[in-house]
Amino acid sequence: MNHSGILDLVPVDVRNQWIENGAYPNKSLYQLFCEKVQIHPDKAAVVSPDQTISYEQLQYRVACLAASFRSLGVVTGDVIAYQLSNSWHHCAIDLAAAALGAIVAPFPPGRGRLDTHSLLSRCDARVIIVESGFVQMDVCEMIESLRPSLLSLRILVVSGKARDGWLTLESLYQTKPIASNHLPEVDPGSPVRFLISSGTESDPKWIAYSHNALAGGRGRFLQRIHPDGGSFRGLYLMPLGTAFGSTATFGVLSWLGGAVLVSTQFDAGAAIRAIGSLHPTHIFGVPTMFQRMAAEPELAHTDTSSLIAIISGGAKIDEASIRRCTEAFRCGFIGLYGSADGVNCHTMLDDSLDTILRKTGRPNPDVCAIRIVDDQKREVAQGHIGEITARGPITPMQYVNNPELDARYRDEDGWVYTGDLGFIDEDGYLILTGRKKEIIIRGGVNISPAQIENIAASHPAVVSAVCVPVADQDLGQRICLCLVMRDGAERPSLAQFTRFLLDHGLEKNKLPEYLRYMRQLPLGPAGKVDKKRLTAELENARFTPGPAVADKVASLMRGAY
Repeated sequence: MNHSGILDLVPVDVRNQWIENGAYPNKSLYQLFCEKVQIHPDKAAVVSPDQTISYEQLQYRVACLAASFRSLGVVTGDVIAYQLSNSWHHCAIDLAAAALGAIVAPFPPGRGRLDTHSLLSRCDARVIIVESGFVQMDVCEMIESLRPSLLSLRILVVSGKARDGWLTLESLYQTKPIASNHLPEVDPGSPVRFLISSGTESDPKWIAYSHNALAGGRGRFLQRIHPDGGSFRGLYLMPLGTAFGSTATFGVLSWLGGAVLVSTQFDAGAAIRAIGSLHPTHIFGVPTMFQRMAAEPELAHTDTSSLIAIISGGAKIDEASIRRCTEAFRCGFIGLYGSADGVNCHTMLDDSLDTILRKTGRPNPDVCAIRIVDDQKREVAQGHIGEITARGPITPMQYVNNPELDARYRDEDGWVYTGDLGFIDEDGYLILTGRKKEIIIRGGVNISPAQIENIAASHPAVVSAVCVPVADQDLGQRICLCLVMRDGAERPSLAQFTRFLLDHGLEKNKLPEYLRYMRQLPLGPAGKVDKKRLTAELENARFTPGPAVADKVASLMRGAY
């Protein structure tokens, strides 16, 4: 165990092998970034439609921010949580924490009270940095109301207008920069970032990554798809606070020496205009984003000649959308199967279209080896279906303060059990065949049914509650809440029941669009609800979401990215 209390569940000799074979740089991420500054100080590091920050400018701001954190008492192993819209501030906070040996725990804007409390308490955050408001929510007020139960939280920072009891982020950049010889020596095997993942549990979870795993794992993934790292210009459509956005600071800047391109929130038209003005080589997004952009006539009149590939992850994308996207964006397509839990497999630009449509890519052991196992965790023969397990330089240290998840999804050799099913074909490609885990993916966002079900079941008239996915052409999946009510009980409308869910703490982005009342739920042989059967029974039903809920979800989709 290191000073932050985080354990590394990958055996020491395995990690050492990755150091010895060069997979790991065995340097801190701030040290790697400083090496890139020495090489090209004037090169663009972070670019948005209205501002460009060079490597040297970013380094100066990082040194000022690190000095402020240090003066506030932040030390090695402390956790700095933040919830901000995409900007260069993400990169500055990441690097300032890395310089001090602290840990960043970013999460995207839009998380409500329940999730925010769970996240901050689980990671023992000492610092929280937020924007004052998001989609008519006073975020600072919410944090203040949670603070009495968050014993570790000591430092409140707001980006924007000052308020009582809060420091401003802007003021933290006004301090004299810290000298490099006053920085602590940072162990590259220590944690530097907690990645957020909703997974299949009722609460979101944190996963701890070391300096080495982010650089030598997630950074090397980028290098594999673009060997000339310095010319990489990655446009991030999703929040940088997501696991998918985690490659920006430490992958693009610290490892590749490329440029991070950002826009505040996702909007299809704005994203298309960013292609023409920012000239990205690669675009990161979830299927819904690319589908919406491909449907915009403006894309056909936009100069996409800088694009090498769009990288789609976060959810499975259908064949028709892949074809439409490659035609509309006029560039290559890379499908990414990955997760915060330490899974990475993707197609390559030299793969045929047929391969991209049907397969997930060849596993790269230099980043993440893939093994297929049976229910007894024994490796199966090539071509046989089993559970997908992963281990490699990208593998995280452990789940944060969650030994139950470590026991469920990790083994003593450091392998991560994904809950997904698949096989390796005769050409060495991974092919996904299904999911063991129950999860609903709406617009690339993982939503756990458990939290919705738990709150719904707390309604005094509800006997049982189950959430199942409903296929949707735009978002991939929507959510149907199935309820069994007490005899004679009144059946609330969809609008009434969503109000109940909101009043009991459910975030807007998890609201079900459909509500179905049932006399009884189908059960399997073990007496558990048979969700597969229930989903199949609902497949042929005609669903029309109520306008109020549809508007809420649409508004949320605009804000969530």
